[in-house]
Amino acid sequence: MKIEFYISQLLYRYQCVAVPGFGAFLTEIQPARLNESTMAFYPPRKVVSFNFHLKNNDGLLANHISQAEKISYEDAVAQIETTVSGWKLALQLHKLLELKNIGQLSLNSENNIVFEPSDSLNYLTSSFGLSTFVAPKIQREVYKEEVGALEEKAPIIFTPERRNSRPYLKYAAIFVLGLGAAGFFGNDYYQKQIDSENLIVQKTVQKKVQDKIQEATFFIESPLPAVKLNIKEEKLAYHIVAGAFRNEENAQKIFEKLSAKGYKARKIAKNKHGLHPVLYGSFSNYAEAQKAMSKIQKTENPEAWLLIQEL
Repeated sequence: MKIEFYISQLLYRYQCVAVPGFGAFLTEIQPARLNESTMAFYPPRKVVSFNFHLKNNDGLLANHISQAEKISYEDAVAQIETTVSGWKLALQLHKLLELKNIGQLSLNSENNIVFEPSDSLNYLTSSFGLSTFVAPKIQREVYKEEVGALEEKAPIIFTPERRNSRPYLKYAAIFVLGLGAAGFFGNDYYQKQIDSENLIVQKTVQKKVQDKIQEATFFIESPLPAVKLNIKEEKLAYHIVAGAFRNEENAQKIFEKLSAKGYKARKIAKNKHGLHPVLYGSFSNYAEAQKAMSKIQKTENPEAWLLIQEL
């Protein structure tokens, strides 16, 4: 059995796949990178490594083979042991052990296992469909040198255009400027006159308004009738009970403690059993009360309960 096929399947889902009696294949996520010399872009990937110290059987590989091959767990373990024995023999004979889509293993001069991962498969599922690509070089055309060369060969000379002298235009311009200045100062004087008259009118109107206010104030003989507002009190029929106490002093202590925590705590009248109930708060509808009670049961008091009664 080629168990490397099942190891490869598990590397998609797990960070460590241990082969009992041989070692463990580990994965580590490597971010996307760019090789500036070759302009090659590499997507994020899982890099596979090997650790020969992790030889314990965690059951992951044997269970997977057992389910895939429809055999017992013990038979799967036995087949793994057979395969591992073959791998060790190949390495002792200094053969190159190649595991498809995983990598190559060999022994170095110090009889330590050296692992070279395979680049043929990316085990990072979030990078599915992404492949390595090389960006083409950008060819930049240098126009500055070409323009400079053209200017040296054919310099551009600007010749000023002769203009006919028209002295009468200067006098016309001076006349127009004079009319504009006169219009500006005349308009300014006219605007000041309008503002002054508006100010006088506003003062007269304000004086009449003040006289009317004083007249209305002094001639009110009877007081205004009082306005009565009928405010309908909202009924709070849903109450979250913190506890009911035989001793009223204990009920008072719990009431003060809840009030200090910011709850709209209440102490209600003694019930028919002679107990003094203390409430976290009261609500006008069932939904709000149920939501508040669930939060209190999770964070404060799992024994809090809901009382439905018009108090």
